[in-house]
Amino acid sequence: MPDAGAATRVLLDSAYLLHRRDYRETSLLLELFTLQHGRIGLIAKGARRGKAGLAPILQPFRPLLASWAGRGELATLTHAEAGGADIRLRHTALFCGFYLNELLVRLLPLHDPHPELVEVYRTALAGLAAGRDLEAVLRRFELALLECLGYGLQLTADAQTGDAIQPDRLYIYRIDTGPIIADSDDPVALHGATLLALRDGRFDTPELRTESKRLMRHVLAHYLEGRPLKSRELFRNST
Repeated sequence: MPDAGAATRVLLDSAYLLHRRDYRETSLLLELFTLQHGRIGLIAKGARRGKAGLAPILQPFRPLLASWAGRGELATLTHAEAGGADIRLRHTALFCGFYLNELLVRLLPLHDPHPELVEVYRTALAGLAAGRDLEAVLRRFELALLECLGYGLQLTADAQTGDAIQPDRLYIYRIDTGPIIADSDDPVALHGATLLALRDGRFDTPELRTESKRLMRHVLAHYLEGRPLKSRELFRNST
């Protein structure tokens, strides 16, 4: 966390805009995901003023180079420019991009740098833009985000016995410990093959995809403390 009394000045850090909202008459409040400083909050003074304002540059999914200065939690954006080619997301991919951004806003602590996660995010956006398997892109990002936060899933061994996960066995995933063998009629059980597929980043069959999605929703809901995601609601309302 930054020292509330210390002045901060950062020049041209690589960044992505996660969220923005209007502030007063001409300014914006921003949340950026930056390479060297993690998730940060900034005020962009006068960004909405006239054609020369920064608002057209400050768009989601666009690589940026950002500079800021100030004291305490909320510094002031002093400069922003394009940091690479625009990433254009359309239709379902656009909602998936909003979902990635909301996960970062909700789960990533402020001022906690994760350069490797920035690269994972960049790769995920490229996959969404290219129209690759969207479900697979989301699952890989979710797993990487949890790993960076120290909440990585245990996907290789039974949490009670230490035995290797068996593809044909049914398991329940306990967030505090990991997978344990489930009763055959347990409605939330999933196959060991799904745990191993998540470990390997494979989503070859409809069953693997369905069970992987169900597991990740369960785990993420725990860390989101049960609060719903607005991006999911936005997607449901658009269909």
